[in-house]
Amino acid sequence: MELRDWQSKALRKAINWLVEKGSDRHFLINAAPGAGKTIAACAIAEELLRRRLIDRVFVIAPRVEVVRQWASDYQLVTGRHMSKITSADADDIDVDVCATWNAIQNLADGFHAVCQRERVLVICDEHHHAAVEAAWGSSADAAFAGAKFVLILTGTPVRSDGKNSIWLPRRHGKIEHPEEGTYTLTYGEAVDLHYCRPATFHRHEGKFTVDLEDGSSAKISSKEPADLPREFKRIPGLQKALDFYVLACTPQYESDGSPKLDGYQGTMVQWASSKLDDLRERMPNAGGLVIAPSIEVAEYFVDLIEAMEGERPAIVHSNLPHDGRIERFRATDRRWIVSVGMISEGVDIPRLRVLVLLPKAQTELAFRQALGRVVRNYGPGDDTRAYVVMPAFQIFEEYARRVEGEMSALAREDKQPTTRRCPSCTSEVDRGAKECQVCGYEFPAPVQRLRTCDECGLQTPARSSTCQHCGHKFGNDYVISLNEALRVGAIVRGIDVDEEEVRDGEAIAGDVREFVLRTGDAQMLKLTKLVPDELWGRLASFMEARRKGDGGDASDKDS
Repeated sequence: MELRDWQSKALRKAINWLVEKGSDRHFLINAAPGAGKTIAACAIAEELLRRRLIDRVFVIAPRVEVVRQWASDYQLVTGRHMSKITSADADDIDVDVCATWNAIQNLADGFHAVCQRERVLVICDEHHHAAVEAAWGSSADAAFAGAKFVLILTGTPVRSDGKNSIWLPRRHGKIEHPEEGTYTLTYGEAVDLHYCRPATFHRHEGKFTVDLEDGSSAKISSKEPADLPREFKRIPGLQKALDFYVLACTPQYESDGSPKLDGYQGTMVQWASSKLDDLRERMPNAGGLVIAPSIEVAEYFVDLIEAMEGERPAIVHSNLPHDGRIERFRATDRRWIVSVGMISEGVDIPRLRVLVLLPKAQTELAFRQALGRVVRNYGPGDDTRAYVVMPAFQIFEEYARRVEGEMSALAREDKQPTTRRCPSCTSEVDRGAKECQVCGYEFPAPVQRLRTCDECGLQTPARSSTCQHCGHKFGNDYVISLNEALRVGAIVRGIDVDEEEVRDGEAIAGDVREFVLRTGDAQMLKLTKLVPDELWGRLASFMEARRKGDGGDASDKDS
């Protein structure tokens, strides 16, 4: 398999560090999400196998979908079969294996035994999961203490909570490892080398008016926090619930219960949908991804997009079975897929180009991982851009500015193409052409997406800023009832849950439900319906702390 130039350089540097100099058993690849870390790691494994320096390869990956992807890429590069293990299965580990971080806890003794009797290369994917104090990190540290080599992969080397990770120390949240034992490829470098696509960030502004119960109202925007009347300031959690980002995540409905097409999320999708239409003139199967903060909001986006476009998006979250729906979406030309967290990191769907971003975790790590889903290069002729539609939220704007700062001036320039690409013969033709002048391919008629003007009641193009009939200027003002605001503010966002707990919770929620279903305990079943997936991570942290006898106050876990 022909490697990219950076992958070849990483391979040579890794062999020099691990084998020829023998300086340390750890090698770090810090490359931007989407640059091709998996293939680079498989190439290093293949070289170590060819030199007969290792007997087995173990990969630790964050999610079941990523495990499947690893097994496929590993066989493509090395020609060897890789067994897939999740927390729900534990068959033979005396072969090359890819396991989820969660599975390591159940199989630590078995992995430890193999590492003691054989020469093992461990590939640690998404190293930020491996906090020393977390169950995943401590299990991996014990299981692979005897490994001959450890290859560490990351696209986001900074932990927002500042915790240390196994194998490599951190200082101020950043990995510390000698430069000779590290290969680094930034996102800006990956864009300039055409390994990743450049990104444009659309900051979606909104001004919310929340109608309060006494007839008064509170106005909130990204630059204007809620100024509540005195009597409402006494209500616990209300100020927190009436936060701009909370309201940006709040589903808005019409009086008949249908999604509000011109609400805040509706206008986000309108912008994203128009951009996806444009992208499909050059990449006919370009797709869009919505990352939602909760299952409730994800299901709302599915209904919203279906009402707006007529095609129902695919949806994946932890309450749904692992039935291959991500793989099916990858292989089709469906426009949209909606996720809570299962496509936020590691999952490779190269045709994704538009991201509607309303995540639960608000860390830079999660932001960059999400960006990595839509910047993967689709092939030699790919000249498209990635577009991220996100609330005009201060912390997201800071992250976006840092990403933009990594790109060259040329890459930051969002030039609109003047031609479209024929999907049949790849010829460039005028954007307004109805058929290809070279091969005669007939282009589908453009979809006219419309919105209704509140002033005159007539329809006008959705992407217009003013009504083409009466001249009314469309604003970004949205009215939300207090009950609607509290639905998300008090239940989904009202409890502080850190990034690690969110990921832990999503990872173990399915196992918890499976266990409870087996017990048949009615009260436990009721509990699983009431507790959000994200909170299972907090409960697990509490139980782990109690088991170790160190207090178990989950609220102090970051202190």
